Amino acid sequence: MYTVNQLGKMYNLSRSTLLYYDKIGLLKPSARSEANYRLYSKNDLKRMEKIATYREAGLSLESIADILNSDDTNSTTILEQRLHSLNSEISELRKQQQLVVELLGKDSLVRTAKIMNKEQWVNILRSSGMDEDDMHRWHREFERDLPEVHQDFLESLGCSPEEVSSIRKWSQ
Repeated sequence: MYTVNQLGKMYNLSRSTLLYYDKIGLLKPSARSEANYRLYSKNDLKRMEKIATYREAGLSLESIADILNSDDTNSTTILEQRLHSLNSEISELRKQQQLVVELLGKDSLVRTAKIMNKEQWVNILRSSGMDEDDMHRWHREFERDLPEVHQDFLESLGCSPEEVSSIRKWSQ
């Protein structure tokens, strides 16, 4: 059995966090000591491990409780919603990143940014020996096999929504 302090050290959580998890029913201790201290079992540790993993994935405590207290179907739905939310956040961050690069201009040290623009990508494809037909074929395959990923990739290159739409239509 483990005390609140021991469990807190294992998962780098404060005592108050673990007491809060108990209060909301997310992680109830399996037992109490003679002095009425909370004691956690190995099964509680397994549950805490799941909680820590879901927190690391950015899930709310409410969503974590729903997952831990429900069937696999509900878990899948919650995780798919989180994935959709992450994809939206990433898309918005990419737009902000592109805007900051534009605001900085060509004279800045943009080379430190972890981005690639459309021009750089096309140059890489051309230098690897691809011509217009090869690039069209590449886009067609990408659009056919992974349409949403293709769109995300085009957006990551800083293509405007109109250009993304045009390339995707051209790729069909």
